[in-house]
Amino acid sequence: MPTKVSGKVVHIKGVTFNCITDSGHWVPIDGPPQFGGENGAIRPKELLLISLAGCTGSDVASILTKMRQKFHRFEVHVDADQTDQHPKVYTNIRLTYKIWGDVKKENLEKAINLSQEIYCGVTAMLKKSTNITHTYEINPPE
Repeated sequence: MPTKVSGKVVHIKGVTFNCITDSGHWVPIDGPPQFGGENGAIRPKELLLISLAGCTGSDVASILTKMRQKFHRFEVHVDADQTDQHPKVYTNIRLTYKIWGDVKKENLEKAINLSQEIYCGVTAMLKKSTNITHTYEINPPE
């Protein structure tokens, strides 16, 4: 039986909302003034990109730790192409995994592939409607 997950968005004013899910953490979202927002928080579609980067980043960090790969800094950068016409959707999303430390290339590639092909639920959902690609950089310890 599927697990139920829920959340809600609470209208503040204009297009400003406060959002909460089962984890109990509030996240504000907002839009620009020309659409009734205050420009005070992340946009909903931007949050989608950050969700993707956070989901796969968590997977990769966990997998590399289990592989006993030593790193002291790790970032996942994300950028996307968006259509000009409504509904404005992402057509291509690019992830760049940047890691600093003593990490073997083959282990990083394996961790990324496991995340992208098996573990990351956000990737699994988004790849049904958009193209997701990735690259990586291994940097020496700082």
